[in-house]
Amino acid sequence: MALGFRRSAREDTRDSNKGHSAPTGARPDRSAVLGEVEELGIGMFWATDAEDKLTFLSQRALADLGVEADTLIGSPVVKLFQDVEDEHATTAQRNLAFKLRARSKLDEQIVQVTTARGHTRWWRINGRPLLDAQGNFQGYRGSAVDISAQYAYETQVARQSQVDELTGLANRRKLKERLTAMLAAFRVSQRSCALMMLDLDRFKQVNDTMGHPAGDELLKQVASRLQSIVKDAGEVGRLGGDEFQVLLPDMDDRGALGELANRIVQSISQPYQINGRRAIIGTSVGIAIAPYDGVEADELTRAADMALYSAKETRSGIFCFFTSELRDAASKTAKIGDRLRDAVDKGDLRLAYQPLVNPETNEVKCFEALLRWHDEEEGNISPAHFIPIAENDDLIIKLGEMALRQACTDAMAWPETVRVAVNVSAKQFVRPGFKKTVAGALEASGLPPQRLELEITESVFVGDLESVDAIFRDMKKLGVRLALDDFGTGYSSLGYLKHGHFDKIKIDQSFVRGCTENGDINPAIIAAIVALAKALGMETVAEGVEAMDELQLVRERGADLVQGYIFSKPMTQDEVIARFEGENAEFKPSGPPRHRSERITIFRKVGLIHEDHYYDVILRNLSKTGARINGLAGVPVGTDVVLDLGHGQLVVSKVVNATENSQGLKFETNLISDGTGGFMTRHRISPYSLAEAGIPLAALGAGAFPLAKWREANKSVPKFIQLELSAPGL
Repeated sequence: MALGFRRSAREDTRDSNKGHSAPTGARPDRSAVLGEVEELGIGMFWATDAEDKLTFLSQRALADLGVEADTLIGSPVVKLFQDVEDEHATTAQRNLAFKLRARSKLDEQIVQVTTARGHTRWWRINGRPLLDAQGNFQGYRGSAVDISAQYAYETQVARQSQVDELTGLANRRKLKERLTAMLAAFRVSQRSCALMMLDLDRFKQVNDTMGHPAGDELLKQVASRLQSIVKDAGEVGRLGGDEFQVLLPDMDDRGALGELANRIVQSISQPYQINGRRAIIGTSVGIAIAPYDGVEADELTRAADMALYSAKETRSGIFCFFTSELRDAASKTAKIGDRLRDAVDKGDLRLAYQPLVNPETNEVKCFEALLRWHDEEEGNISPAHFIPIAENDDLIIKLGEMALRQACTDAMAWPETVRVAVNVSAKQFVRPGFKKTVAGALEASGLPPQRLELEITESVFVGDLESVDAIFRDMKKLGVRLALDDFGTGYSSLGYLKHGHFDKIKIDQSFVRGCTENGDINPAIIAAIVALAKALGMETVAEGVEAMDELQLVRERGADLVQGYIFSKPMTQDEVIARFEGENAEFKPSGPPRHRSERITIFRKVGLIHEDHYYDVILRNLSKTGARINGLAGVPVGTDVVLDLGHGQLVVSKVVNATENSQGLKFETNLISDGTGGFMTRHRISPYSLAEAGIPLAALGAGAFPLAKWREANKSVPKFIQLELSAPGL
């Protein structure tokens, strides 16, 4: 069939008499009307045969495409009309082939077409299947309208509603829609997904010191780094401000998630170049996993947000997984915060001093001042708990100034050869007037500046480095010593050492712990740090040394000073003075001969599964390789059991030692770090599996596991004796 409309004799006659009206009552030729409609731009027309091949395309359509008839006639209609590829297109705009196969009507179907020059245009087509007298399909007859301008506008509006304009990432709305849809689909297929929440540490400082345009540029670079790390494994989005989110489908391996989170932390912490200036920020990451931590979008988001808060509260620059205990911890944190403010106002916090000892002579060279707090209700509260709370408030400023003044005063009662080291938070360090605060503490106490060391963590390098540089120069002018604390665990500052600001590097205890285990690379790291420090004329301190084999290793690697329980726990001022006044001024090492695997002391009710019985036990301590429990009697060594740590965390174990009411377990598969000083299983038993065992999803809680139904109908006589449980808080 020829393309275009064949002009009739009546049309030719009309054209030869232009300007004259048609005779009254005359009916216009149908082809002429269609031709006029097309010329006016109202529509275009198309037709196919029974095999869905194009048989007709009107002249206006050909002109719009810039092609000749021969290039399209006889080809499949789907070659011309293609489903819309834009991600914002609706499902109805993407099922043209299905409708054609079903011989359905085409109503306002939006398709995309490609012109001869390779440009994409969008048409809205309508079509009806044509049937012969016997009902046999003969092909489609349809019309089309070019809606490219309208479609481009609507697509832009849709994209703007779902894309963050600054970074090009998905915005809050799109992320929530994707998460909601994903969780709904995954519930049906019983799949998992992980959600990471992160925000930037000290981003506000960059905004305040370098300007908002610099802050915007920084956010763009952060977005780029996140995308380069996550790649196709998930979707990265920006919630707003300095908050980002990463959605990771089909991921529940907490070991792999921890590694990814750590790579994100390390990458975001690398320096940025912004308008010729250098800035460093950091990030913390909270992780929640569906269906373990939630099966609805809001539920999972709250869990990830709570994990992020815990990570920031513990220490900036780390990741944290959600656990049910975080809900209770959040409530407890709020109470501790209120009491901490009262304690600071009353002066209830005290200083303790831990010695830094020369490992060759056992002579103390310095004491580190450490804050201690005994609360009437809670007892002794660890600095690991209350310092982060103070960091989130201006309380850290008040605490820091108090500690600085008191430490300088106390040090005046020590021998003149002994220095005092005081920790300075990043917030306190960059606060205007810090130089005046330090000078005031020295003047009030009379302490010579060279006897004061300010211990600063790598987090001070976050933000505008020019401002930080100026503060360092102020401190050097005062004559105080500067120590870089927790070296190698936070933000990148290796290049900063060459500026010569620091007198001492403290090797973080994470490099010391386990350094004597076979295959551990930490000895090489310790040696490298010591060599670097010596080349730069700096002193080194190995922190957290507790065992004799660790002491021997750090001594052999050349550490100048050692700090840890191997020499002494933190002491009161009275104990320090008594030590100097007596004959035992030296600090001789004392500790276990060998390092034991890292373990935490804990008192928590958990479960133990043996055969078809579930027992309640108390978890006394926990390490990556094993645990100690009590609450059972008559458990022989060699017994195979399963330890239930709650929320699907089942650990296959063997009893390797036992007393009358206590058992030591060795795990078949080691636990992994949870990012905040605890341990967890790499995988968990899915709540879907638990539900299949007869436990409703809504009823899942601590201790739930597939064998719980055995508690109702035991099939054998229990092998062990269940003792009455007693533990703090139970």
